[in-house]
Amino acid sequence: MSLKDFINDKPVINTERLELRTLTAEDVPALREWLTEPSIYRYWGSNCGKNDKNPELMFEKSPKPTKSFHWGIVLTAENKAIGEMWVYLIENDRMAKVAYRVNPRYHGNGYASEALSAAVNFCFSQTELRRLWTYVDVRNTPSARVLEKCGFTREGLVRQGKMGSTWCDYYIYGRLKEDM
Repeated sequence: MSLKDFINDKPVINTERLELRTLTAEDVPALREWLTEPSIYRYWGSNCGKNDKNPELMFEKSPKPTKSFHWGIVLTAENKAIGEMWVYLIENDRMAKVAYRVNPRYHGNGYASEALSAAVNFCFSQTELRRLWTYVDVRNTPSARVLEKCGFTREGLVRQGKMGSTWCDYYIYGRLKEDM
C-alpha cells in the first residue's frame, strides 16, 4: 500500500488500550474536557486556537482528501478521545512530521508512547514513508522521553528558533524506517 491509498479513507489502528481513528462530532464532549487546558499549549508552539476552543468547528466542513493523517487517540475501554496524533507535512512521499498531544489527566500512563509507536509502525509498514521527524521544546522532557522510547534519535538543537509561533530552543528528533 501507499499514501495515495489513504487519501480518502483513513485507517483505524488498534493497540492494546487505544484506537487511533478519525475524530467525529461524537468526540466533541471529550475534546471539550481538555483542548482548552493551558498546560497543553505550554510547549506546543502556539496558543489555544479557534477549533480548540470550539471543537465542533472541526466537523462543520467535509474533510479534504489528503495524504496526511489526523487521528484521535481514543481510550478503547471508555471510547473516549484523550488525545490527537498527526502525520503531516509529507515531502515527496518519503518523510513526514509527527505530532501528538494527550489530555493532561491521562499523562504518565504510557498512552502517548503507545499511540506514537502504533503510528510509526503503520507509517513504516503500510506506506512508503522512510523518515519521520518532529521537534520538541527543550523544556518538554516528558515528550522527549516519549520520542526516545519510540526509537526517535535526537538529531540536533536549534537555539532560539521558531517552533510554530513561539521562539525557543528546541530539539529535532528523527526516526528512519531502517531503524525498525
